[in-house]
Formats: sequence, structure tokens, C-alpha cells
Amino acid sequence: MAPATTYSFFPRFLLFSVCLFWGYAVEAKSETSVTVQLSSLLPSPVCTPSTHAAGRKSSLEVVHKRGPCFRNGDQKPNSISHSEILLQDQARVDSIQSKLSKDSDRADNVKQTDAANLPAKDGSVVGSGNYIVTVGLGSPKKELSLIFDTGSDLTWTQCQPCAKSCYQQTEPIFDPRVSNTYANISCSSTLCNALTSATGNAPSCASSTCVYGIQYGDSSFSVGFFAKDTISLTPTEVFPGFLFGCGENNKGLYGGAAGLLGLGRDQISVVSQTATKYNKLFSYCLPSSPSSTGFLTFGNGGGVSKSVQFTPLSTVSKGSSFYGLDITGISVGGQKLPIQPSVFSSAGAIIDSGTVISRLPPDAYSFLRTAFRQKMSKYPTAPALSILDTCYDFSKYTTVSVPTISFSFSGGVVVNLEVRGIFYVNSQSQVCLAFASNSDASDVAIFGNVQQKTLEVVYDAAGGRVGFAPKGCA
Repeated sequence: MAPATTYSFFPRFLLFSVCLFWGYAVEAKSETSVTVQLSSLLPSPVCTPSTHAAGRKSSLEVVHKRGPCFRNGDQKPNSISHSEILLQDQARVDSIQSKLSKDSDRADNVKQTDAANLPAKDGSVVGSGNYIVTVGLGSPKKELSLIFDTGSDLTWTQCQPCAKSCYQQTEPIFDPRVSNTYANISCSSTLCNALTSATGNAPSCASSTCVYGIQYGDSSFSVGFFAKDTISLTPTEVFPGFLFGCGENNKGLYGGAAGLLGLGRDQISVVSQTATKYNKLFSYCLPSSPSSTGFLTFGNGGGVSKSVQFTPLSTVSKGSSFYGLDITGISVGGQKLPIQPSVFSSAGAIIDSGTVISRLPPDAYSFLRTAFRQKMSKYPTAPALSILDTCYDFSKYTTVSVPTISFSFSGGVVVNLEVRGIFYVNSQSQVCLAFASNSDASDVAIFGNVQQKTLEVVYDAAGGRVGFAPKGCA
């Protein structure tokens, strides 16, 4: 493993945990390769919002927590290295694998939690490459920047009076005492019991009030009161009685965000709680760089793009909150890799907005790496970067020719990755293939957020499908 890199000679934006092909220029394009200007590897120091979300109804702007588009976020130089980001990403993946292996008998693994103690570890790591949206909470409305996560269900935010601990966030911490629509959930309410499936932990009680607790794979956590209040997803789309966690004991690597917006499939996720309005339909486009923006849209946003290709949702495991996919093949440079179908079908796959680097079964990754290395053999290699073992030194080049990579999913859906969805960039002298191998063939594959960048990803939970369209926020 390469040592953590020092970033004192690079702009703060090189701490960003996604591929940094901001404003890249394509000189030539074919079915097998794309030629890219190397000068475009460096990010812009100025936020340039995407225009693709203009005119979309029920939309929120998406920014990255370490980019210039997130006001006063976690953008301190040297605050976190790429190696640390990737180690956090591995912790998230380990947590997901553990969670999925327990889902079939989740009830046997849940233990009663106490408000004074941390709940058992479960859920996913939230400290790596996370994306932010701003929503309104309470009456009068208070704006809060929340990490949105398709791998989590419970929405929560930090709350005053911070009985034990609160971390530093961008906006003032939410104070439920000044909201005239806030109410705690009683321990005797059937709603309180819904926390068990949403957090992996049974709720506890404090003065007859329902108490939630959730701890993520990187030891970040939130503990507090389970409550309801009015949430404003847009200025005109307001939902009273929204269930959420009001955290008075919180610690973690949230990068200035006020909490988390859960987009999973559980009954208390945002998707389920707004189902009567949006019919469990939402879409997003993750920005191409830290200097750009994307969108998160609830409902059809004025109409789903005609270019969206839909693949059926698969069932990863019983009770899972994740969105499952059926991968049927991978192509490199226009050639389908000789991967046996059982390699993908035996473990299954999910799509996850919070995992940075896509994870593949060992055999599938081996074929992908071999093919990619063969087609990149003319370029000098660079040391590995944490979990990324295929890296290149492009410091002496002005352009580079990159083989195309595409994923095939059930239903005949083929998704072509943008160049920024192929590479993870530390610096111009260390540009790495943005895929990694699972440790075991039985581990679920994960289609991560680097590969999703600039794609419009449409989740139609009611219809049992996920769709992809190119150039959603390019």
C-alpha cells in the first residue's frame, strides 16, 4: 500500500474523493477508447452549477461535502488524505457485507439498546465520499444540509440541547423547542418499533419517549429522540408529521453536514414516507467534480427522460434496504470479458450512492484488471493507492487514450461509463482504475458512486426497477 499523500502543494479540492475530470475535453471518441486532455485532471477552484436540473420539479441541488459548492463545508487542507478516504470506503463496504449477511435473521441479532450506551455496530460508513442536499425542517422552517444515502433508512439531524455531544456543522443546530410542529414519539407507539428494521437496533425509552440509536461502520453514531415534524423538500412541497431522529449525542466524520437523509427501502425512509406524493420514485445525478453540482429529484420531475434504460430490481437478501441489481457482463474497449454468469449471480449486486469505489467479485475484477492493463500498457505505471492496485503516471503526457468500460444489466441494459467514472485521481502522476476486488466470491458486488457520476439514475421502487441515462448533469 502506498503511504498517505501530502497535499500541501495542491489545491484543497484534490482532497475530494471522486474522479476529478472537471471540464474534461474529448479530442477523439470511438467505441473502444476515449482520448482526454490531461490538463483537465485538475479541478476548478470555483463552483460552476450544472444547468441540467433547470426546470425539473421537486428537485434539490446536490453538492459534495468537500467541494467549493458546499458552503463552509469540510474543505480544510490536509484534513483527510485519499488513502484515508479509501480506507473509510473499505470500512463502509465491510459494514454493508456484514449487514447483508445478517438481514435474513436480523431479528435474532438485534439487542436492546440503552440511551446512555452506543448501539451495536450496523448500517454503513458515512465518512467517505458523500453528497449533500439542503432541506427544511420544522415550523418555522430551518434549512439543514444532509448527506443523502440510498444505503440508509433513518433520516436524522443533530438537535439542541446536545445533551452529550454534537460535532461541528455548517448551519445552526436544529432546536425542536422553537418548532411549533415538533412532537416526540411515544415508546408505546407502534411507530417506535419501526426503528428495529431501519437501524438494526431495538429502540429504548427515556421518560416514555422513544429513543433511537445508530452506529455506522466507521464508529460514527447518532443517539437521540425519535420524533416527527414538518419537512420541506422544496419551498412548495411540504410534508407534516415526518418521522426522523433528533440526535442529542452525535459524533463522526460528517464533514459539516447536519445529519443524514435516508433513501433506502424501509418503511420510515424518505422514499416510503412520501410515497403518496411521489409513488416511491426518485432520481439523482452525481456531479462530475467537486466544482460542479448535480440534482436529487423526487417523483418524475416533469417527466423521466426517454433515454433512460430500466433494469429490474433484484432481491439481494430478505429484508434488505438496499437496491439490488443483476449484473450480466462487463466490456472493456468494446470487448465483453469472458466472465461466467455464475460469478455475478451467486453473490448478487447492489447500487449504492455512498460507496465510492465499485466492488466486483474476485474473478470479475481479475478479468477487468487484466484487460484494462493490456490496453494501457504503453503508459508508465504508478504505485498502488490504498485499495486501488492499477495506477498510472501521466505527468509527462498532455493527452491519454482510455479504453471504454461498460456494464450490462438484466433486461438488456448497457451502461457506458464516462471517463470520470473509470478513474480515481490522486494527482496527475497517480491516476488509478476506480474498481476493487471483493475479498470473497460470496460478497455482494457494489456499483459505486464514481461509476455513477454524470449518469441520471432513476429509482422506481414501486415499479421494481432502476434506470440509467447518460449525461444527466455532465
